[in-house]
Amino acid sequence: MQLPLRQPSEFTRIKPPAIQQLIAPGGVSRRRIDGIIEPLPPAYPHHGPRGGYQNPWPEAQPRGFKDFLRWQLVERRAGTVAQSPPLDSLPTREPVIISPRAERGYRSVTWIGHSTVLLQLGALNVLTDPIWSERASPLRTLGPRRLMAPGVAFDRLPSIDLVLLSHNHYDHLDATTVQRIAARFPNATWLCPMDLGKPLRKLGVSQPVERDWWQSVDGGGVSATCTPAQHFSGRGLRDRNRTLWCGWTIAADDVRVYFAGDTALHPEFGAIAARLGPFDLIMLPIGAYEPRWFMRSVHMNPEDAIEAYRALASRTTISRCLALHWGTFRLTDEAIEEPPIRFAQRWREAGLPESANWILAHGETRPF
Repeated sequence: MQLPLRQPSEFTRIKPPAIQQLIAPGGVSRRRIDGIIEPLPPAYPHHGPRGGYQNPWPEAQPRGFKDFLRWQLVERRAGTVAQSPPLDSLPTREPVIISPRAERGYRSVTWIGHSTVLLQLGALNVLTDPIWSERASPLRTLGPRRLMAPGVAFDRLPSIDLVLLSHNHYDHLDATTVQRIAARFPNATWLCPMDLGKPLRKLGVSQPVERDWWQSVDGGGVSATCTPAQHFSGRGLRDRNRTLWCGWTIAADDVRVYFAGDTALHPEFGAIAARLGPFDLIMLPIGAYEPRWFMRSVHMNPEDAIEAYRALASRTTISRCLALHWGTFRLTDEAIEEPPIRFAQRWREAGLPESANWILAHGETRPF
């Protein structure tokens, strides 16, 4: 199914309260979803002064290469890394997938692993940050290797209509997987942050749609909005922050879902909920956070994720929270099994509803 997306003009976006002062006066506005769309001012704080992109909040810039060497060559050699479990030893479940499409009113989420999720929202099938490769790396023999096989075999995927990409790091944008999806589902629409369209076209994607923060695209009963995230981008030594990073909201089949992508805790979660919620499902990263001095500016830990959930959750209904970005690749120093255990403990301590804490096994499907 090819989505008949109506694309707004190149520089329009939903205006959240937190950035109202940044909008130039006198712009022509029009309504979309819950917000106001106005022209994007030429100087926007997450756009770098010399091109590229940056995190616009205080103390939000990632650590540099010298700090990376300190972590890798000094601290890791001191024995601070928890041992990885045996391959494919974490719990798994048999996925429940309706193929090629579900009927209207059926909604489910299946955790494939890491930040890869299959959403079935009525007749719409959505993938987030898909990776089926053995390593999250440009090399076949080096780089983070899978600890758990994908929870859904690639050949078992239903017809994919929409792919949401958060940024270009190898554990979120895998070239081989992109090529496989583009070949098997050529009519799928790919939504990506700014300046990722060209690389995707080189990998065979025929319909990449770039969006900036707060910018939307809608059509065919589907609406998606690119949302702020605190992270960075780069696939080599010379392209750091040349492409944008983001989260996504998607509204389809009378439900709203938020996918945070890869992010640290930042001050815009409340604005995202105010303008684009309430959310039926909130998907947050909870892993890859140690050492904290190095990872704090790019990844949330379980405590941060609880704070983000509180800012995002509906005040009138229960918003389910799906924990992502753990248990699949060894990226950082905490124990592989620690993030969901610590997250569940903090969830209980916060008095949040147990029924809304969705920590899934690889391959597990949960209707909502």
